[in-house]
Amino acid sequence: MPDPVIELMKSAIIAREQPGAPLKVRTRSLDNPGNLLALLPSGDAVSWVRNGEGMVGWGVAASLEISGPERFSRAQRWWAKLCAQASVDDTVAMPGTGPVAFASFAFDPEPGISVITVPRVLIGRRNGQSWITVIGSEGDPRNELRVVSVPNAPKNVQWTDGSQTAASWEAAVQEAITRINHNELDKVVLARDIFGKVDGELDSRSVLSSLAQAYPTCWTFSVGGLVGATPELLVRRTGDLVTSRVLAGTVRSQGNDSADADMAQVLLNSEKDLAEHAYAVRSVALALAAHCTDLDVPAQPHVLPLANVQHLATDVTGRLADDVPVLALAALLHPTAAVCGTPTERARATIRELEGMDRGRYAGPVGWLDAHGDGEFGIALRCAEIDQEAGTIRAFAGCGIVAGSNSEQELAESNAKLVPIRDALANR
Repeated sequence: MPDPVIELMKSAIIAREQPGAPLKVRTRSLDNPGNLLALLPSGDAVSWVRNGEGMVGWGVAASLEISGPERFSRAQRWWAKLCAQASVDDTVAMPGTGPVAFASFAFDPEPGISVITVPRVLIGRRNGQSWITVIGSEGDPRNELRVVSVPNAPKNVQWTDGSQTAASWEAAVQEAITRINHNELDKVVLARDIFGKVDGELDSRSVLSSLAQAYPTCWTFSVGGLVGATPELLVRRTGDLVTSRVLAGTVRSQGNDSADADMAQVLLNSEKDLAEHAYAVRSVALALAAHCTDLDVPAQPHVLPLANVQHLATDVTGRLADDVPVLALAALLHPTAAVCGTPTERARATIRELEGMDRGRYAGPVGWLDAHGDGEFGIALRCAEIDQEAGTIRAFAGCGIVAGSNSEQELAESNAKLVPIRDALANR
């Protein structure tokens, strides 16, 4: 019989880090820099932007790649050590200034690799205040602003089936429905992928700009080649205030105000969608209760309209009872019922059996954290893995399966959720 400790050691830890010397960090206020995404140079970059505010960055001052069930705690330890050794000169002093790391975590601890990047240059804007943070440079941080090239839109994107064909994925959904009807589990989220190939240049900046323009109320993110616009905030920590936005239950937008209003009312009265949403809200509230007081969990969801779909949404808020950092809260919440299912372990086992693919960092936490424990993490949805050099894309979409689900309707919903990435890569 294999030794469980040996097996854990073999599979749990993959860590590659680029820490370098202790970081010299300087943050200064900045006049309004305009469109944040337009500041990004070509090549790998990081972003977290919503409604024109947020942060973008480029260059690598430090980085970590890590795998295994301890990926969150090991990342927190690495980040805390990096910040403790850093020399910080921050004249702005607000959440997101000083040293900041952008992170994208694998959905499953094995075999996915999680990525943490500390950009060398960061530009941020929040509530009318803009700033620039530079690591390692001795000159005026504001001299790091440069005129950058305008990204070219991708051309001739050819899409093909992903890990499963649409028909085989629909069959997997039907099998999940059968298991739910046999009371093996309450809910499971099944995802699918599609592959794309671009002729010529593929610049992720073009994809980011298109997503931000089409979905301004979503968080447009880029970390380690994973690019997307997520509507779901896993957790935000600002001082002792904690917020989480839960989305579950979806209908496709009709592009007509009257029809969309009717569909929103149908969604609010749908027993199937309300049950799916309740599982997700319950899982978030129970997790946050371990560290928060004064939890506010609305009794009824509201409808969040986006350009392509409408979601049932609930915003859960609370006050921290301790000093737990945002990364630890993200680890506590992941995976929520909104992206995994209920009960969690049975749903995760069903995903591994039926999905037929490695999700990678899709549906994992993605966002940023600072040296004070503040930060924001969304769930990596409406996203794609982009390889700029190879010109390839792997896009993802998932659907929550509960009693009353219909496999044909779930396939249609998954296609609606692929629209943001497909449209961002369409010829314009």
